[in-house]
Amino acid sequence: MMRDLLAPCPAAPDSRPIQSSPDAAGGEPGPAVADGRSIVLVGLMGAGKSAIGRRLAARLGLPFVDADAEIERAAGMSIRDIFASLGEPAFRAGERRVIARLLAGPQIVLATGGGAFMDPETRALVRARGRSIWLKVDLPILVRRVSGRNDRPLLAGGDPAAILAELAAKRYPVYAEADVIVHCRDEAPEQTTTRVLNALLAHRPPRTVRVPLSHNAYDVLIAPGLVRRAGAELAPLLPSRRAVIVADEAVWRLHGAVLEEGLAETGFSGRTLLVPPGEGAKSFPAFQDLVERMLAGGLDRRTAVIAFGGGVVGDLAGFAAAVALRGLPFVQVPTTLLAQVDSSVGGKTGINTAHGKNLVGAFHQPRAVLCDTALLATLPPRELRAGYAEVAKYGLIDDATFFAWCEANGRAVVAGDAEALAEAVARSVAAKARVVAADEREEAAEGGRALLNLGHTFAHAVEAEAGYDGKVLLHGEAVGLGMALAFRFSVRLGLCEAAEAERVTAHLAAVGLPVRLADTGRSWSAERLIARMRRDKKAAGGTLTFVLVRGVGRAFVARDVAEEAVRGFLLEEGATA
Repeated sequence: MMRDLLAPCPAAPDSRPIQSSPDAAGGEPGPAVADGRSIVLVGLMGAGKSAIGRRLAARLGLPFVDADAEIERAAGMSIRDIFASLGEPAFRAGERRVIARLLAGPQIVLATGGGAFMDPETRALVRARGRSIWLKVDLPILVRRVSGRNDRPLLAGGDPAAILAELAAKRYPVYAEADVIVHCRDEAPEQTTTRVLNALLAHRPPRTVRVPLSHNAYDVLIAPGLVRRAGAELAPLLPSRRAVIVADEAVWRLHGAVLEEGLAETGFSGRTLLVPPGEGAKSFPAFQDLVERMLAGGLDRRTAVIAFGGGVVGDLAGFAAAVALRGLPFVQVPTTLLAQVDSSVGGKTGINTAHGKNLVGAFHQPRAVLCDTALLATLPPRELRAGYAEVAKYGLIDDATFFAWCEANGRAVVAGDAEALAEAVARSVAAKARVVAADEREEAAEGGRALLNLGHTFAHAVEAEAGYDGKVLLHGEAVGLGMALAFRFSVRLGLCEAAEAERVTAHLAAVGLPVRLADTGRSWSAERLIARMRRDKKAAGGTLTFVLVRGVGRAFVARDVAEEAVRGFLLEEGATA
């Protein structure tokens, strides 16, 4: 009879006290080791998990444990006998319990059986408590290693090449969810161990910002290379491995092949639907066309919609996901700075109308947001500057310390400095997550999510007048202009010191954003701008609503702002009567 695999087992013979030791090739263990999580090796039989695991553990000064050996110890019989007498389901159940027990203990290097990672519960445990490494070995090498061995129950009475090929077809898409993938050659174990160790130490888990909603909470992942790992990150979060990608045409030409490869590696299937770049895609005709194309290709309620592009694609695809079949799983993969720090987080989706921006839409929270900061390196300088306006906004709303960081680092961000960009994205997403969690649907009577509209009453008015085509102003440029106007308007109303407005105006100008109406190169009618403001979605009963300030980091919602005050201010700023 199989013993209780939940019962404690004697320590494995090669276990040693956990200690920190440098890599044999030089250097200290990196965060993948220092964070205390166990290192879990996965792969097909013959991949060398035990041989490499022992050597890796020795170099890191960690205990090594072979999961199969622990199972045999707990069961009191060999793996082959467990299969023969109790069957594979009983073996898998015991394997799951043993791995859970091992990962609940101190940090180890763990070699697992070839089928262990196929179990969803085990994968979830490894994801939570360990760093997984897939030892990916070419099939001819595996066949040569396992042929003639009689200790592999799955090979009993069959052709090893055919069996391994079948196993690879089933398991490789799941193994691809591992944190690190090392393509192993037919080489000495010490060489493979060095390459595994280097890959482990080079691995940097994504920064993760939780959006802690009462329902539909989700994570925003921030790191370079996430598009290539999209399948691995999304597979555990989505109800199926079927998806419709809605992508900006220009973005797809640059990065589409990488996303397709990353999804295909983990077994995702589906279609890609391209939409033209620019704000013009957020229209009723474009929305209807997209939904019709989605439905024509066949959908079910488990099909995910993946938005791949900037804020326009995220808003459009998110709205389509919200209404098609009354709601489909949705993922944001934003490719612009503005989308990564703002529009992809919070669940607002929608399209524009002739009456104004984002007047038709829905709240539809994503299952996840993947912010691949490496994509920002391909953005034109103007796009980086436009996105930076939303970064600075978070400091101006309620975090004067963050705005001081912006003043010190803003030029590096708009110059494309990778470290500055990553920090800007992480801090901005954390700021927005905090606000969204407190006021998911912008229902707070005062402050709350409405504060995220700092500068937007002015911005949406000038965008609507300009026609949304980006020739005069990109959205982020309009926001930058709108924030400068909001600060100076607050000064005119006696709410804010002039020095504060001058400070903000100077910083936004220093990073290349427009700060005055004249900076746009065209004239503006005060009456037409005010008419646009009356139709803004923040207006209540036709009265004007603004987010105004008492200083940097001290924003508030001002309702029933007198039109005469707005008109006089716009005329002072150079608008025509």
